[in-house]
Amino acid sequence: MKTKLTEAEKEIMEILWEHKFSFMKDILEVFPEPKPASTTVATLLKRMQNKNLVGYKTFGNSRQYFPKVEKEDYFNHEMTSMIDRFFNSSVSQFASFFTANSKLSQKELKELRDIIDHQIKD
Repeated sequence: MKTKLTEAEKEIMEILWEHKFSFMKDILEVFPEPKPASTTVATLLKRMQNKNLVGYKTFGNSRQYFPKVEKEDYFNHEMTSMIDRFFNSSVSQFASFFTANSKLSQKELKELRDIIDHQIKD
């Protein structure tokens, strides 16, 4: 997957990931304010189809859209891409940067350590 969602596309994907299948009217209904024009959403959906991120089923004159990529898969790809670009593919460098710069509380740091310890034991 070499495609990246724009912020506007991401908003639509969040709706599709949550609802699984949605007609245009459904997307517009749950879209946060200020709601875009239906033509804007149609253009974004077409772009996302071209990126192979969204598919649709036709029902008469209507299209029911669905995500062609799982949210977790997209997120994993984005995280891997970011680590590759900014941290020379080093998860250790990323973890060091993240823990030093995200102002985590002692409790949160201990939770992270517990997660890592659990992964090591498995």
